Amino acid sequence: MIEGLKPYAEYKESGERWLGQLPSSWELRRAKFLFREVDERSRTGKEELLSVSHKTGVTPRSQKNVTMFMAESNVGHKICRPQDLVINTLWAWMAALGVSRHTGIVSPAYGVYRLINTETFLPRFADQLLRTPLYADEYQRRSTGVNSSRLRLYPEAFFRIAVVLPPPDEQAAIVRFLDHANWKIDGFIRAKRKLIGLLNEQKQAIIHRAVTRGLDPNVSLKPSGIPWLGEIPRHWETRKLKQCITRIEQGWSPQCDGQPAASNEWGVLKVGCVNKDKFNGDQNKKLPATFLPDFSLEIRDGDILMSRANTRELLGLAALAENPRRKLILCDKLFRFRPLTLCFIPKFLVLALRGQPSRAQIESSTNGASSSMQNIGQGVVKGLWVSMPPLDEQAVILAALTEATDPLNTAIARTEREIALMQEYRTRLTADIVTGKLDVREAAGKLPDLPIGPAADAFTDEAPGDSDMLDEIEAEES
Repeated sequence: MIEGLKPYAEYKESGERWLGQLPSSWELRRAKFLFREVDERSRTGKEELLSVSHKTGVTPRSQKNVTMFMAESNVGHKICRPQDLVINTLWAWMAALGVSRHTGIVSPAYGVYRLINTETFLPRFADQLLRTPLYADEYQRRSTGVNSSRLRLYPEAFFRIAVVLPPPDEQAAIVRFLDHANWKIDGFIRAKRKLIGLLNEQKQAIIHRAVTRGLDPNVSLKPSGIPWLGEIPRHWETRKLKQCITRIEQGWSPQCDGQPAASNEWGVLKVGCVNKDKFNGDQNKKLPATFLPDFSLEIRDGDILMSRANTRELLGLAALAENPRRKLILCDKLFRFRPLTLCFIPKFLVLALRGQPSRAQIESSTNGASSSMQNIGQGVVKGLWVSMPPLDEQAVILAALTEATDPLNTAIARTEREIALMQEYRTRLTADIVTGKLDVREAAGKLPDLPIGPAADAFTDEAPGDSDMLDEIEAEES
């Protein structure tokens, strides 16, 4: 599809260093000549609540995986209408904005801008252009605030930004070409995510069998007396988790910077650090210099972390911190504890806690103010029933599981990397096309109509668990 794409025949200097050259027939106008700010407020709060994400633009919040409490009333929220540009003022630096296709309400802290002439500046083209990394960098340069975590893009600063404006027919050709490109890319990513799901199912089946029945298929079983555990090997024990672990701790969540901490800086973990099979210390936010770190909350090797607040499917997930880097702090959405050495090998306990018996117990005990935001208390965690093999058998099971699941983990990692590369490719391709680096006019004219309607929602490949930054964006609305 992109074979044969070439630059335009003639270019001119844009006059903006960050934009460089533009095709000679394209114009450049300040945003103030293309948009006007609107401030229409909801009187009832009953309109559809919309989310603004750096990945998916403006979408109904009902379609998102938002892990936060909902406001008691949405009266006074700003109304946006189809073709309005909505900008999260606080997170514009990461392109948390988009042109809406919906009528709904957004946070009063957001900026809502209406296109002055939708025939001169096509809404679909505006959505693609203004969410590129090139423009995100410009939003950051023009945002103001006392520190990097509180940068705000105010209307007067947005209106001064130079906006690329191709002729309308070229805008339409660009949108048509990107519709086809996104349709193909989304299909590729969906197929890869389906493969990852199947590989994970296979891996979880292997783990579940091993941590609930052991490795011997002919082992003698006995009733555990616990509905969630069922039958267990006769020589295994059942314990409540509180009998097997040290004291449970909760963390601290000060107002942090938006970006992750550097390796020599203090960072506060995000709840997403336990979403995957392994602890991910990169899921953190930089602690501002105005805060002194709480050294007692620094993550140590061997800590087991468990999410205490998240969506239902992510609530109560556990991960083992193995040789974590220094200067990572436990947040208040996580529990921390360690297994007693006479009861469990840490890795084995984590596998048991991520297994279906523990998941069933956790999901039956959740509470929360909304269907998306759920919580568990320490009492729920302490009351979890777990089956406990002898320590030497735990070691044998772990070794067998490593051998059985390593090939699956390799395949999953490779597939995830393919998805990441395709997402990077999409971003680069979109940026090159909407800024005139590549000419798609001829190619767009040869494309057939899409078989399932316009693939207009760019960046719709958000995966489960990808909503962590969205959660932070949404939290700012409160």
